[in-house]
Amino acid sequence: MKKIEINFKLNGTKVKTEVEPNDILLDVLRQNFGIKTPKVGCDRGDCGTCTVIMDGKTIRSCLALAIEADSSEIVTLEGAGSKTWTKKLQKKFHEKNAFQCGYCAPGIILSATELLEKKKKPSRHEIKEAISGNLCRCTGYTPIIDAIEEISKKFVGFIA
Repeated sequence: MKKIEINFKLNGTKVKTEVEPNDILLDVLRQNFGIKTPKVGCDRGDCGTCTVIMDGKTIRSCLALAIEADSSEIVTLEGAGSKTWTKKLQKKFHEKNAFQCGYCAPGIILSATELLEKKKKPSRHEIKEAISGNLCRCTGYTPIIDAIEEISKKFVGFIA
């Protein structure tokens, strides 16, 4: 199969790579660029461990073809984690013991990122909706929702 060159911005850096038409974005991010925070989970888009932000919207990278990323901007936790407020969100998750194994953490943090960038003070219901595509088998969701809610109240206006 003939390879196709794609160009996109990954965590703020312009990148290019060659892909086959049927290559999955998750695999390309992990194999071609060494990005490890989008995890391989269900390979069906059900669990949310492969979540990335593409052009400002969370997507399941296990369901996206790599060629769909051409001319896009993709942010993974590696890129979002450099923002001061994202670090504060991660710290709050730690304080609340929101995660045990942490496998779901990158997807949930990126889903919270998308929500907080769009709505500065979301309701608990909106937080639940925002993370509904992310499965956590360890802790349940109460400490996760509490952490997001506390950050949204504490840092209103700080989140860029």
